Order: sequence, then C-alpha cells, then structure tokens
Amino acid sequence: MSVFTNPGSASREHADAYIAAILDVLGDSDPIKVLEATPATFAHVIKGLSPVELRAPEKPGKWSLQQALAHMADSEVVWSWRLRMVLAHDRPALTGYDQDLWAERLGYEAADAALSLRVFTTLRERNLELLRRAAPEDLRRAGVHEERGEESVQHMMRLYAGHDIVHTRQLRRIRETVAA
Repeated sequence: MSVFTNPGSASREHADAYIAAILDVLGDSDPIKVLEATPATFAHVIKGLSPVELRAPEKPGKWSLQQALAHMADSEVVWSWRLRMVLAHDRPALTGYDQDLWAERLGYEAADAALSLRVFTTLRERNLELLRRAAPEDLRRAGVHEERGEESVQHMMRLYAGHDIVHTRQLRRIRETVAA
C-alpha cells in the first residue's frame, strides 16, 4: 500500500506517515496558490481526451482519470464539511473515510469526469471564499480528527494543497499512459 493511500482503517503510524508525505510534497509552496490553481490544472490535464481515455486505468488495479477526478470531487465534499465544522464549532470531531470503499461503493468507475471536475471546481471556489474571509484566529481553529488528532484550518489547507499536488501528478501520469 502506498503512503498516499489513506484508508479509514489506517493505524496512527500510517496516518502520521501519510501526513508527513503530503506535507513533504507541498514543501514551501503557498497552500492558497496551490488550492487556487488546481481546478484549472485538472481541466488542462483532461482537455481533449476521449471518454475511452478518461475511463482507461493507468494499469490494472489502478484508477482511471475519471476515478481520480471523482475522488477529488468527493474529497472536496469532505473538506467542505470539515472546514465548516471547524469554523463554526468548537473543536468538533472530524471523521475519517476509506477512499477505496468510496471509490468502489460510490461507483467511481462510472462517474462522469466532466461533472466531477465541475463539482470539484465549484466546491473549491466556495471553500477558498471562506478561507479568504476568515480572520487569522479562524485559521487557527481546530477540530479533532478521529485518526490524526487535532487539525487546524491552517493545517488542513496545507494537507489539501499537498493532496492536490499528489493527484495532479497522478492525473498527469495517467494521461501520459492512456494518451500514448
């Protein structure tokens, strides 16, 4: 299992390794700039591909472009909820989820890539609007993730930006494979 796979049943050690790897990918990049750029980057990566290419997995047992985009749309749904909970409540509980179960049980293999991209883009725009309006003390507000412990809004911004970079790399790699 890759360190970037984050199943809901992961151990605390795996969760810690996941966070470290995601933050390492982000490095010194400005999380807001990454979060702002991702929707257009995704649109560029899938531009001009056929439905067959969008459905083709990178290799057997790996995700296709449409599955990765469905994951990103659902991941943004999760972040939307977590962000609002932390901004509106005092130290709310933040639940985890198993991305592989979501992919399987929510039918990512049949998801419409263009719709997933639109959902992702719309939610991201709304989340960025909330972040831009947030006061510095709001960005320090935290929830308690059931697997990873305390996570502030600032920390979540860094995690989601790093997550964007990981999946941008994945989408580019898949495109190279299926469009070759």
